[in-house]
Amino acid sequence: MKLASVFLLGFLFAATLPAGGLDEARAEPNLEKRSALALENAVAALKDLRAAYNSGDLPTCKAKATEIRDSVELAYASLEQTGKDPRRSPKWFKHAEIESDGLVRSIQAVQHDMSFDDRPLLDKTREKVEQIHDNLLAGLMGGKKK
Repeated sequence: MKLASVFLLGFLFAATLPAGGLDEARAEPNLEKRSALALENAVAALKDLRAAYNSGDLPTCKAKATEIRDSVELAYASLEQTGKDPRRSPKWFKHAEIESDGLVRSIQAVQHDMSFDDRPLLDKTREKVEQIHDNLLAGLMGGKKK
């Protein structure tokens, strides 16, 4: 029973630690892992954006929208730098495609919950994430363009 409580405390402590952010992702030497860390950061930034919007902090929302866009761009650029063919080595490309699709849907949900006047705040971010998702999907389905 004591082991279970120690495990639970450790889990709760780990859950309260702040994410490393985009700097941690940039510092990762493994390009595939860098991509995954960048996408995790994008998801965390979207959650922060929603919280900031609910509290009425529009400047933070703008900063988080930019962070989401930068994170997804870093993830895609990292995968491109590997030089791997997405059809022959699909693991990380498929992970990024699934995560980016989820981000697009989440961004759309946040936009739907926003005031009509505030929705354009996320338009560029949503468009960029959609574009990267489409590029990832095209690479997986049609192979890498040469």
